[in-house]
Amino acid sequence: MGCIVVVGGFFGDEGKGKIVAYIVNKDNTSLAARGGVGPNAGHTFVVGDKTFKVRMLPSAALNTKTKLAIGAGVLVNPEVLIQEITSFDVHKRTFIDRNCGIISKEHIRKDLSTNHLKNNIGTTGTGTGPANSDRALRILTLAKDQAELKDYISDVSSMIHYHLDKKEDVLIEGTQGTFLSLFHGGYPFVTSKDVTASSICADVGIGPIENELDRDESVKRGWLEFGSVTGRERRSSPFNIEMAKKAIRLNGATSLAITKMDVLYPQIAGITEYTKLPINARNFIENIESELGLKVVLIGTGADVNAVIDRRK
Repeated sequence: MGCIVVVGGFFGDEGKGKIVAYIVNKDNTSLAARGGVGPNAGHTFVVGDKTFKVRMLPSAALNTKTKLAIGAGVLVNPEVLIQEITSFDVHKRTFIDRNCGIISKEHIRKDLSTNHLKNNIGTTGTGTGPANSDRALRILTLAKDQAELKDYISDVSSMIHYHLDKKEDVLIEGTQGTFLSLFHGGYPFVTSKDVTASSICADVGIGPIENELDRDESVKRGWLEFGSVTGRERRSSPFNIEMAKKAIRLNGATSLAITKMDVLYPQIAGITEYTKLPINARNFIENIESELGLKVVLIGTGADVNAVIDRRK
């Protein structure tokens, strides 16, 4: 039981589709999630005399017991995806993260233009490069805003960890190959993002800030802050246990540091010994440890670098 991550060790076309299909059918995997780039990677698997190809769905499509998910880091071409959903008849078990980026016809047109990368380095012309460029510029349309995808929208990260918490099998399927990674391949003859295992795992998605405070409440609590680079007012909310759990899972955390405790409890400013904290502050820390299952080893009690309670001993 656990999470299996399948990535290509070379330049793509290693046969990942077959391996994914085999594992899912053999183990009756509960959930298969696709990470990676988008429809610029096709995966193939053969069953008997039939050959199946997918560009958007995980290669687990034939196992009717397996939920099929697409992580937030993946670019989606709605036409390709819906065609595959229909072809495999998986309408009721397909889930798309709300934060998946959308490839538009304009992205494809740009990708196929004479002065773009398809002609320069042989990219696929599927629009993934221009779409990822728009994503970096924060102007890309997301899946949550596409009417034709509304029946499939979900929080894929939460789905994955729900099944893992139940001790069920989960498979995460990568695309391309390690040496087509934007960072680790033979640049510029690479794909438009990192596709190593760590990045594939990171493609599970992010969520909004829950219980966000309005400005007046932030001022009232003394929580109003400004970004060090932009100077913009920071958003604030009370400590969120569920988001902390998600962050721990995503990052594989082994211990915790809690900062700005003096903002919550002004009377503790500058304290460097845990036993000198008032009972309400200690209860706050111990509740976090109980809920998250990890020890809080560093506690910030002020802006000074040495205003820290160090419990690593």
